[in-house]
Amino acid sequence: MENTQTTDKEASPDLAVTPEAVIAIKRLLKEHELPDTAGVRVGVQGGGCSGFTYNLNFDYKSADGDYVIEQDGVRLFCDPKSLIYLRGTQLTFSDGLQGKGFQFINPNAASTCGCGESFSV
Repeated sequence: MENTQTTDKEASPDLAVTPEAVIAIKRLLKEHELPDTAGVRVGVQGGGCSGFTYNLNFDYKSADGDYVIEQDGVRLFCDPKSLIYLRGTQLTFSDGLQGKGFQFINPNAASTCGCGESFSV
C-alpha cells in the first residue's frame, strides 16, 4: 500500500516550485515523452565538499512513504529523510547569462561550497 502525502503550494511550506521551474519541468517531461503520472524526484544525499548534494531526477511514480507535491500540473516526489533537509526550500530555474539550470534556494543550508553543488546544515 502506497503511503503518500499530497499537497499543493498553498498547503505546504515544505517545498515550493517557482513558475519558471514548473515551465522547465513540463518542457523536459514532454521532451522525454514521459507519461502523465511521471514527475521529478527531489532528494538529498551525503556527498560533495560541504556534506550534502541535491538530487533531481525523473521518476515514473511515487515510492512508498513519499511526500508528493503537485503544483500547476507538475508532480514532485520527495522521500521523508530528504524532506528534513529541504523544508522551506524553493526550487527555481534560471536561463540567464550565468547559465541555465535548476537551483535550490534552501534556508537550512548553513554554507555551500564554492561551486554551489553541495551544502552543509
